[in-house]
Amino acid sequence: MSTSDAKRFLLADGNEISRASLADYLRMAGEFTVTETGCGSEALDLAVSEPFNAVLLDLQLPDIDGHDLCRLLRRGGVRIPIILTAPTASDADAVLGLNYGANDYVARPFRLAVLFARLRAHLRQHEQNHAAAFMIGRYELRPSGRTLIDRELKIEFRLTEKETAMLRYLYERREDVVSRDELLRDVWGYHPNVATHTVETHVYRLRQKTRAGSSNAQLILTEQGGYRLDC
Repeated sequence: MSTSDAKRFLLADGNEISRASLADYLRMAGEFTVTETGCGSEALDLAVSEPFNAVLLDLQLPDIDGHDLCRLLRRGGVRIPIILTAPTASDADAVLGLNYGANDYVARPFRLAVLFARLRAHLRQHEQNHAAAFMIGRYELRPSGRTLIDRELKIEFRLTEKETAMLRYLYERREDVVSRDELLRDVWGYHPNVATHTVETHVYRLRQKTRAGSSNAQLILTEQGGYRLDC
């Protein structure tokens, strides 16, 4: 499998030894690339800004409880599979993690073959649920691969999780002008009154990506009161 076809995993584990060991096993499988961090706040920043396929999240992090981080990831709009790992098989931990949005809970020590099988199963389910492609003017949005394709210029643009979620949301509301507050609330999970330029920044970056292909086509239009797709 080529590097471009490999699934991208974010591995967050406060134990450097166990993190490095698991990362090595994932890489040795030949179908995964791994980004490692031992810090919960860094994991949160990475997950909401980079196009990962799944998150492996240990409950024991130095700066934030793994359950709380899982909840923050979901509130931040991260929709990819999240698998929690922990040194115990506590039912309470498992229930709390699943209630906070985790897809699975695996207690250590675990068999790597079983862990990989669970990873693959969650990836398949996630991709099947997001396999549809959406036509946006001359563009084709493929949420499962987080890609936007300019069909005329034959150029493929890689998207982040949030860029993909924003485009899909705008597509679902394509008959409407969607306000900045609606996007903040429904895509980012922020309170509408939060003062942030998050939406404007993501719209700007998307426009910069598509313009890099020398395309004059519009993707997101700015209207009075918000945004809409140029379908």
